[in-house]
Amino acid sequence: MLMKKTFISTALALSLFATSAMAQDNKLLPSPVVKQEANSSAPASVTAPAVVNPKSNGLVALPDFTEIVVKTEQSVVNIRTMESVSSRGFSGGHFGMDPDMEELFRFFFGPDFGFPGQRNDRGRRAPQPGDRAERQVPSNVGSGFVISEDGYIITNNHVIDKASKIIVTLHDGKELTGEVVGTDERTDLALIKVEATDLKPLEIGVSDDLKKGQWVLAIGSPFGLDSTVTAGIVSAINRDTGDYLPFIQTDVAVNPGNSGGPLIDLSGKVVGVNSQIISRSGGFMGISLSIPINEAMKVVDQLKETGRVVRGRIGVTISEVQEDVAEAIGLANAEGALVSNVEQGSPAQKAGIRPGDVIIKFDGKDIKKWSDLP
Repeated sequence: MLMKKTFISTALALSLFATSAMAQDNKLLPSPVVKQEANSSAPASVTAPAVVNPKSNGLVALPDFTEIVVKTEQSVVNIRTMESVSSRGFSGGHFGMDPDMEELFRFFFGPDFGFPGQRNDRGRRAPQPGDRAERQVPSNVGSGFVISEDGYIITNNHVIDKASKIIVTLHDGKELTGEVVGTDERTDLALIKVEATDLKPLEIGVSDDLKKGQWVLAIGSPFGLDSTVTAGIVSAINRDTGDYLPFIQTDVAVNPGNSGGPLIDLSGKVVGVNSQIISRSGGFMGISLSIPINEAMKVVDQLKETGRVVRGRIGVTISEVQEDVAEAIGLANAEGALVSNVEQGSPAQKAGIRPGDVIIKFDGKDIKKWSDLP
């Protein structure tokens, strides 16, 4: 009890001291303001509390995401998939043995092995109804977002992979069957379509304009909880994870079920497709990765047109440029893509590229690291 009283009195003293100091500087922080018209049944709008900018000693308002969520959440969908699995019956011979066990017995005792009362046909019993029936079981839960009024939806490839049935739940709770238009395993993107009209598509933004520290939010179905909104900031741009795809790294809370959902900026435009998390526990630990929408739309446009993605190739095997290599060949920085092999007859060979070369520019764009080379 003594500790509790001491804490309370100390906190009160600090509060009074802070209030006095701020009053002297004439910089009191405003309380949240509730604005509501008289005799109005509409919900009150709350102005977010302001914080002090240490550089200018002025007030900077924190972002209010409510209008963005109202504008965008109708375009986000929940995706559930079903997978066909083999359902084995136990309608074997006299002993009702599982077919795989019977095969094991025949392996040891010969092809003519059988049980009393069991029909043998060249060492195998006749197929019986129910032996290996197909049944559908729930497989994955993920998210997606609408990009056209006529029902095209972007999601992750791993959400709908191996699905025998795709169930798309719209924001209003209506369930539709999704059909796969095309998938791209390399970028983990998939394009599906539902039979619908007058859907509300998300506006596509420009991921190349993102900057570190910029506010973004995610909408999805973590653990199947539809239309969940989380927010955070951009932590890094073009994060290299060993894949060929540069990711947007954020601290937005993303969990299983968010995959395929949109990453949205403060203008309400989608700038990324939530795809992965880096975690030691399997749950969110502050590092989320999203596919830049600029890269995603290049893939989606091809999927929509042909159902598959075709990529050009220059015919080289590349690796990272190490510091000692850069120093040995006279490069100022360890940047670019080191060519370790050139395929015979490839465009690279015809262009005069040889093993040991370092590609530092491609199609007018600087190659900072090997994964920048398309």
